Parts: sequence; structure tokens; C-alpha cells
Amino acid sequence: MIYLNEKILRKLRRKRIAIGLYKQNVSSEKRIREAVRLAEEFCEVEIVDEGENTERRMIEMVENGEVEAVVRGTARASVFLKLLREKHKPFRVALLETPRKQLFLLAPVGVDEGKSVEEKLRMIELAKKIAKKLGIKEGVAILSGGRYGDVGRDARVDETLAYAELIAKLSGGKNYEIRLEDAIEEGIIIAPDGISGNLIFRSLCYLGHGKEYGAVFGGVPYTIVDTSRSQSAEGFARALALATVV
Repeated sequence: MIYLNEKILRKLRRKRIAIGLYKQNVSSEKRIREAVRLAEEFCEVEIVDEGENTERRMIEMVENGEVEAVVRGTARASVFLKLLREKHKPFRVALLETPRKQLFLLAPVGVDEGKSVEEKLRMIELAKKIAKKLGIKEGVAILSGGRYGDVGRDARVDETLAYAELIAKLSGGKNYEIRLEDAIEEGIIIAPDGISGNLIFRSLCYLGHGKEYGAVFGGVPYTIVDTSRSQSAEGFARALALATVV
């Protein structure tokens, strides 16, 4: 059995999904095949294992309607993103769960994403749609690099505070400064940049006993859920579950 949050469980809808298998290391195939076994009770999964052509084949399958959704699995992120960017402007919003079973959405999580105001607003728009589907809070918390009391100590901190204030006003959200522990109550968290967002995700899920469900791609006309190649079999199975919902 795989653990799934009750909000996910209530929304599961059987779909045909492709998951990528690029053999990065000796455990890649083992984790992907175990994930497929865990997910077989709620979706039909086809493993795409075509070596250097794995990423292109996955995208072709969802474009052609051979599957209803794609989960990246252990397919190469750099190749996958490069192919998507040939036609689209993709970005990602991650669904995470705290050890207290609280779901929240986090963006940006791609280290090269969320650099502009426009992109962050697109992320917020997608996050609100996902939150509504899942039945979680749709409030928006914008994070920055410090507190208002830190103004003047460092130019970079000052910049993130001003930027967060702007995003908050444009999105109807709230600038929580650096208070991540309070921001989580809103349901949607926007990190200062993709690097800090990725670190929040890794700290929670790989050190803090949180759970990852993958990151939903926006800016594409079909359902794709991204995953970290470091994920466990259970993590990949949760991403398959998320792909049936969104």
C-alpha cells in the first residue's frame, strides 16, 4: 500500500499515464517498476524506456493522445525541458505535504524559473487552479529574503522584500517576509527564486520527513507531472496519483 493524503484519495480518477525510465543509476529501474506496482490500483501506467529517445517519446505520447498524462520519472530533466521549450514556455508548481499531513503548493521549484514578475503571476494562477481541484486553501504567501526590520542590512534582502511586496499586491497575496513557518497556512507559497524553492522542497522532503507529490507543469496544453530523479518508489507513485487528479 502507498500512503496518499485524504484529499488526493478522494479525487483519484483512473487514467492511462506514461512514466519515464532513464537508467541514471542501478536503482532507477527498481524504483520506477516498484512505483508502477504501487500505483496499479488507481491508474494504468506505461513505462517509457527508450534510452536517448526516452524524453522525446514521452512527449510524443501525450501529444498524440496515446496517454492522458506523463510523469517524468527518471527521465533527464535537462533534455525533457529542452524539448518542451521548443514549443512552449513551461514552468512548475509543486505539491508537498508536511509531516502533519498538511498539503501546500510551492513555486518556483525549477532552479532557473520564477525570475520575472510575469512568470511568478502565472505560477500563482496555476497554483490556485490546482488548489481548487484538490480542495486546499487558495491563499497566496510571498516569501522574501528577510524581515522588514532587516531593510538596509543587505541590498539583496532589500530587493527581495520590494519584489515580494509587488507580487503580493498584483496577485492579491500577502508578503510573509522570510516567515515560511507562518506562510504555509495560506496554502500557496511563492519562494524568492527557484533555488530557494528547490531548497525548501529538498529540506522538507529529504531531511524533514515531508512528502512530495511532484510538480505540475504549466504553460503546456497537456498534463505533465515533474519529479526529482532522487525520489523514492513511493514518491514516484504519489506523482502518478497527482497526475490522475490534475
